[in-house]
Amino acid sequence: MTPYRNLSGSSNVVSYEIAEDAIQVVFKSGTHRNYLYNHLRPGKLIVDRMKALAVEGCGLNSYISTTVKSNFAKKW
Repeated sequence: MTPYRNLSGSSNVVSYEIAEDAIQVVFKSGTHRNYLYNHLRPGKLIVDRMKALAVEGCGLNSYISTTVKSNFAKKW
């Protein structure tokens, strides 16, 4: 896992792992803290944007909460 840089200082994202067709995101809080997003759900364009935001270290949590919402492949 790669630690999320959290440049805004207010993100709930702790870390992420990028795969060819997916991104796994770990959150600080919540009943389920690990979420998998892939090319099937929520789709390639959204996952590619999530990957870019993760690498930038800013905006990932906001993008998930406003655009992706509960459209994930798996949570645990």
